[in-house]
Amino acid sequence: MTVSRLRNIPGIGVDRMGDAADAPKNRNILRLENLDTDLRPPAEAIRRTHEAVDDDDANSYLPFTGQTALRQAVVARMKQSTGIDYDAGSECIISAGGLAGILNVLLSILEPGDEVVLTDPTYAGLINRVLLAGGVPKFARLLPSTDASADGWRLDLESLASAVGPRTRAFLIMSPSMPSGFVANETEWHAIAEHCRRTDAWLVYDAAMERILFDGHNVIHPASLPEMRERTFTVGSVSKEYRMIGWRVGWIVGPERVMNDVRLTSLSNVVCQVGIGMPGATAALTCADDGVAQAVAVWQARRDFLLNALRDLPVVRPDGGWSLLIDTTQFGIAPPDASRLLLEKGEVAATPMNGWGPQAQRYLRFVFANESVERLTDIRERVRAAWSI
Repeated sequence: MTVSRLRNIPGIGVDRMGDAADAPKNRNILRLENLDTDLRPPAEAIRRTHEAVDDDDANSYLPFTGQTALRQAVVARMKQSTGIDYDAGSECIISAGGLAGILNVLLSILEPGDEVVLTDPTYAGLINRVLLAGGVPKFARLLPSTDASADGWRLDLESLASAVGPRTRAFLIMSPSMPSGFVANETEWHAIAEHCRRTDAWLVYDAAMERILFDGHNVIHPASLPEMRERTFTVGSVSKEYRMIGWRVGWIVGPERVMNDVRLTSLSNVVCQVGIGMPGATAALTCADDGVAQAVAVWQARRDFLLNALRDLPVVRPDGGWSLLIDTTQFGIAPPDASRLLLEKGEVAATPMNGWGPQAQRYLRFVFANESVERLTDIRERVRAAWSI
């Protein structure tokens, strides 16, 4: 019997797709279903993590809010992104990965029935965490373009306004966004900020992919906008930009007036972070060459290859992130069926976007973070074999 808080949570689908891709033996399956990457973390982060295994100070619960050096490194990075000073002691908490940080923030700011505005499509895990925290998701539509020379996705500002109501308590926005690769521009961030100010709502900014930007896009951090420092939580991690998925280290930066509540939630939930992971995370944030620019260049090359190889199909160009979406309903195949056929006939693992927002169910996601261009060379032939198009 399912408890009520789980009744409307379908999962994320990626886990089931990953299990299906792992099952066949002796098959050359392209792994486009999950947000892993084959690119290595910063060398200094790996070296420092090895040292931490033998460091008794890293085998500790303390400090509960995260190691001091890491919190200082996080607020230094925030200064670079926002131009704003944050206090490492009172305005930064280290979390056990970025999504644990988001859940802790939502649990700290939502009353049951409060509404949270998200983009559509968006990561199912964000929607699920709103539901777990007792919130009600409301969706602002992203508008796709399949013209390779145009913006891939734009936020429908009328849909954004329609999603805001008397019970709006927070906006949960990721940019670049999973799974679409939507990157909010200045006009869109200002519109979101204006709704936050007008409704006295929080902005929870998922910055996990903040610097994974293509085609010369620049970081726009919403906390730097007028009157937004005091109502913005920035939640980041080393998982994506620094290619450190297994470390499970993230952070929450927000205004002092509410961070004590977030601290209490964090202590009551995961308690503390991965002790041996934090020194490596600190090294990643402070080393001379974090490899982010080089990694972004590789991911953009993979994106560009896929866009060209699939140019005759309804693929929407991502402006950042690790994945792109294809609208399989436009050629008459529901995404779950498209996914099944791809795996069975094309040896490609890709996840349908059911549960990733109301309009997301039209799409199948291709992740390009974990397969090289050389491995992707025959992707169009594999798709043709699976879908006969």
